[in-house]
Amino acid sequence: MNLIFPRLYAIIDSALLSTSELALAETLAGSGVELIQYRNKKATSRSLFEISQQLSNRLAQRGARFIVNDRPDIALLADAGGVHVGQEDLGVEESRAICGQGRWVGVSTHTLEQVAAADHTSADYIAFGPIFPTTTKQNPDAVVGIELLRRARQITAKPLVAIGGITRERAAGIYGAGADSLAVARDLICAVNPGERAREYLEVAASATPRDTR
Repeated sequence: MNLIFPRLYAIIDSALLSTSELALAETLAGSGVELIQYRNKKATSRSLFEISQQLSNRLAQRGARFIVNDRPDIALLADAGGVHVGQEDLGVEESRAICGQGRWVGVSTHTLEQVAAADHTSADYIAFGPIFPTTTKQNPDAVVGIELLRRARQITAKPLVAIGGITRERAAGIYGAGADSLAVARDLICAVNPGERAREYLEVAASATPRDTR
């Protein structure tokens, strides 16, 4: 796949916020982040739509792609850049049928078997993890670790996004294991200066050896 995929994938998790979603999105996009997902597991459908629509409009002006977590219908209605689904959500093809061909559909995987299965779908990218222990999710899947990430890299040519317990200090090693992009929530949101932390990640990404597209 010759998709040019952003090296940093910011996740705005409502459970971690101490400011507004829009304010954080503006900060991250202003720092060079080109891909931002909004995750809110507790919002009503109306609230999720309204916030997603605002984020979609604002980030489009900034040239950043906005991804809605779980809900392809909200992605369509909010005119988002895509949707990200998990193993218990609608499948990739069903989600694409809802949100349309022009939007990205990403999928979470937690085992090599799931990576292989996702590789045979039309998914635009595959997230794999958690790479390290994470407290972002209430019931996280089993940690996969760096070595399993290396093996996942051999299974798919699709953009591979590492997720789970990602920190600035671990970033270089994760890129080195074959990740095209790092999905980061807590280490960005809870930083004293999220914009500066985002720039630090992007500096690491710039010095990492890019994977050849296949």
